[in-house]
Amino acid sequence: MFPSSHDIIDDPKIISACFKVLTKLLQAENEVLVTSKPNLHVTQEIIDQFSEHQDQIQFRFTITSNDDRLLSFWEPNAPRYEERKESLILAFKEGYKTSVSVEPFLDKDPENLIKELDPYITESIWVGPMNYISLKNVSKQDEPYYINVRENIEISNLIKIYDNLKDIEKIRFKDSFLNKLNI
Repeated sequence: MFPSSHDIIDDPKIISACFKVLTKLLQAENEVLVTSKPNLHVTQEIIDQFSEHQDQIQFRFTITSNDDRLLSFWEPNAPRYEERKESLILAFKEGYKTSVSVEPFLDKDPENLIKELDPYITESIWVGPMNYISLKNVSKQDEPYYINVRENIEISNLIKIYDNLKDIEKIRFKDSFLNKLNI
């Protein structure tokens, strides 16, 4: 999995450093899971520069909601939904293996998001809840976001999501999701 602790952002220095590492991983004949909140320009650059290693690359894009209000609150400075979706579609159309991480899911019910993205996913769709939700020092302005995300992880909602998605072949539930349900 590369990178493992950050995104490949659209910054020439970051791209250069990441592409050096990616080159070495691919030249050593590794299979690489490129994980990111995708930036369309960066996705295009990876496709352009590493096309000879296409069979070694799978993209796993983090797409946690199709609501830009939620994305901008919980993932500030990250690409908006349409750019993430365009990156997924681009990689899919270019013949790359694709997967999506809907973790943490930010919508009360991620089913519509998953149905919208599913046609462009060749591998898996990972679903997981938010694990750490602050209980202190939340401003009045931010409080509704915290209330909503806490409602997302109520057991009754997790059961509903699980029941609605469990029979979809590509769906994988994160351990944190299954642990909350004692599965």
